[in-house]
Amino acid sequence: MAEQTIRIIVAGPRGKMGSETVRLIDETDGFELVAAVDSKNDGKQVADLEGLPSLEAPVYDDLENCLGAVQADVLIDFTNPESGRAHTEMALKNGISPVVGTSGFTEKDVEEFSRLSEESGKGAIIAPNFAPGAVLLMKFARMAAKFYQDVEIIEQHHDRKLDAPSGTAVKTAEMMAQVRESKQQGHPEEQETLEGARGAEVDGMHIHSVRLPGLVAHQEVIFGGESETLKIRHDSIHRKSFMSGVKLAVETVVGLDMLVYGLENILE
Repeated sequence: MAEQTIRIIVAGPRGKMGSETVRLIDETDGFELVAAVDSKNDGKQVADLEGLPSLEAPVYDDLENCLGAVQADVLIDFTNPESGRAHTEMALKNGISPVVGTSGFTEKDVEEFSRLSEESGKGAIIAPNFAPGAVLLMKFARMAAKFYQDVEIIEQHHDRKLDAPSGTAVKTAEMMAQVRESKQQGHPEEQETLEGARGAEVDGMHIHSVRLPGLVAHQEVIFGGESETLKIRHDSIHRKSFMSGVKLAVETVVGLDMLVYGLENILE
């Protein structure tokens, strides 16, 4: 028996991640793009949008209108925190499973999405990073944090990214904090002569954000010990690096009845 086709809506199809996602759907057997949500191209077809595959899928400027017109199984959202928050909530309330790569959600947001997922019986996946290598970096960093109290994170992204620090950096710090003995790093009398010089702080660990054109997504975790340092680094050179994770998330979410936060929870 042939596997059932997964019907997908993409929010933000003209964005750098959204456009790669549309191409992934076009190239993947068993995936069907049934609609896209784009604030500027209501009434057009995806085929009409520059740089996208020639797919006959309608474009709506509003997700609510879209859900009233098409039947879908999954919503993929790579927009912004405000739109992503509204889209995720609306999808779950309409029995659609969201796969969300938009970062910037609060802990309260995730708790609310989890509640809605359980109420609807529909799965949801929110992942700060869909690159398998980035997820492995987080796992390796968590392992190392058992042995090293002193650690700093440097994350680098393109200059169009809206949030800082990145969701990946925050989640990495949170994962390390679960196993690391808490420590306030640096000299006890340390003072910033320029505010922000030591970056953000999570449980005494410092996170530094770099934003420059030419970058995609990069993260380095640096551990310091007596007479040694350990560096763990991941680089996404192109947004295609995220697509294997997106594909896995779409295939997995239709079989879930709860929210999963973080790709690492479905990799194994």
